[in-house]
Amino acid sequence: MLEKTGVATEQDLARVTPSKERRAKGPVAVIECFQRIPCNPCQTACKTGAIKEFKDINDTPEIDHDACTGCGLCVSSCPGLSIVVVDETYSEEEALVKIPYEFLPLPEAGSFVTGLDREGKPVCRAKVVKVLNTKSMDRTPVVSLAVPKDMSMTVRFIKLNDYFSDNTIVCRCEELTMGELRELIRKGYNTVDEIKRISRAGMGPCQGRTCRQLIMQEIAAATGTKMADLTVSTYRPPVKPVKLGTIAGGEHGE
Repeated sequence: MLEKTGVATEQDLARVTPSKERRAKGPVAVIECFQRIPCNPCQTACKTGAIKEFKDINDTPEIDHDACTGCGLCVSSCPGLSIVVVDETYSEEEALVKIPYEFLPLPEAGSFVTGLDREGKPVCRAKVVKVLNTKSMDRTPVVSLAVPKDMSMTVRFIKLNDYFSDNTIVCRCEELTMGELRELIRKGYNTVDEIKRISRAGMGPCQGRTCRQLIMQEIAAATGTKMADLTVSTYRPPVKPVKLGTIAGGEHGE
């Protein structure tokens, strides 16, 4: 399976996955290297001896998860991009996943990206917490991602969001950005009315003429719901400020 698809089998992954108890103790490296090739940079980079010394240069790595501190030196040293560090103690709802990333441009800390599984399928939205780039020829940049905790053993790649950046203004009246909207959706506000009540988007002078469709598009994309099936919030006709003098008939000296 691995040779044909490039994707490890569940049996392969089960052999290298740290136990749930170990993951609950703090950051730990996960080495998904399954082919015998002459390579050992991960072992020479490990300062704690958690990655055992190779008897044969062609051996696949063996790691003592209890001895691993999750420092991440092996992540940037692996030429096969086969190692990640998972920290399920990052927060109550999120895990921190450190992945190697060798494409340009590098994502920026604070931005949001799409988390992909081992097959390249989108599985979640992830926040870039930190980008480590030593610019060394033998070191791969490492991107630290905050992902939903149940995605810690699933996210292995990312895709930069190239449609709207998180700094794009969605609601000009209330100055709601795309990043803020996506964060609200991630927290569970999955209807236009819920977004409206928590952010006031759509309550300005235009009554949602600018932002309503954008909000519905993001909800549909995040939840897998068709836009036609989403409930539109209540709204009034667009308004614009009118001077009292106009109402009183006194404009232009009248």
